Amino acid sequence: MANAYENYLKSVNANRNIAERPPGKYREKLNYLKQLIREYVHENAALVDELEEIQTTIIIRKEERKFLLRKLCEYEPQVATEVQNVAKTGFSQSSHLDNKKGKKRANNDSSDRKSKSRKNSRSRKKIVQPIPLDNSGRPIFPIELGNLTIHCLGEVVADRCEFHSEDVIYPVGFISTRMYGSLDDPTVKCIYSCKISEVNGLPKFEIEMDDNSNPIIGDTPDVCHSLLLQKINDALSLNVVSTRPRGNDFFGLSHPTVLNLLQSFPGSRKCVNYKWNKFEVSRSGDVHTEDNDAALSYEYLQRSINFCKYKMAPDILQKPSNDYLDSKDNLHDYLLNN
Repeated sequence: MANAYENYLKSVNANRNIAERPPGKYREKLNYLKQLIREYVHENAALVDELEEIQTTIIIRKEERKFLLRKLCEYEPQVATEVQNVAKTGFSQSSHLDNKKGKKRANNDSSDRKSKSRKNSRSRKKIVQPIPLDNSGRPIFPIELGNLTIHCLGEVVADRCEFHSEDVIYPVGFISTRMYGSLDDPTVKCIYSCKISEVNGLPKFEIEMDDNSNPIIGDTPDVCHSLLLQKINDALSLNVVSTRPRGNDFFGLSHPTVLNLLQSFPGSRKCVNYKWNKFEVSRSGDVHTEDNDAALSYEYLQRSINFCKYKMAPDILQKPSNDYLDSKDNLHDYLLNN
């Protein structure tokens, strides 16, 4: 009986091995499918690598296009005006079409018109960052707003038009700091202090580097900012950043959180030329708007410096000595070749 049972087990195991082993025809198909899968995996990996290279190239081309357009606008003012006009006309046409669609829908349904007007009014509100307040409701300084830090808001001078414009208010005693490239070496990060004071009944704007005793003083924030950008270019002997100023942004006067705080001052309502804005405090928490402009951000300034060194360095010509230019023949050759 034992021998018969062992023979039975051997026969069962042999039949099982035969059933599990695929025939030669299906084995060839299995090997063929495995080979196809390997080829598709390698092809997919190659396509992914090629796609990454193309995306990197697209980013580089976009940066080059922005850089060339900025340089062209600097040397050709007409091009800058044309670009601005095209942007304005395109925006006005799109807004005009949207208004037509809104009117048609309003004629069909008055309730939709009311809801749409409410949405538009909400969209015009600027989102501000929530800031810490003390028990009396006053802001606690310093106020951190990304690369910008507000140390003092100052006092609003409402009885004189020189201390405000349509977009911003210039409070006396305003102090802010911002991280930016140093005047000695723009590749080194430095802290700049921006201040507003009153001299002879007029506002005075000042940008001062922490380790520099010579502040940049001007009648407007744009004048100070333009001089700062020009000194940055002079320090590198390259036009790494456009000297078109954004003084209000550099000082932090146009930041929505700062505008919201200044509008809460009692005298801000008496600023005749200032256009009132609507604000809404963000419910989600901090609202950080990154300054992607080399004139405001230290990180983007470094990108512009690296890009200019890579693109413009081979084209820089050394200025010949005065002894070389004394000769008329040498001067003629130099002017022809350059």
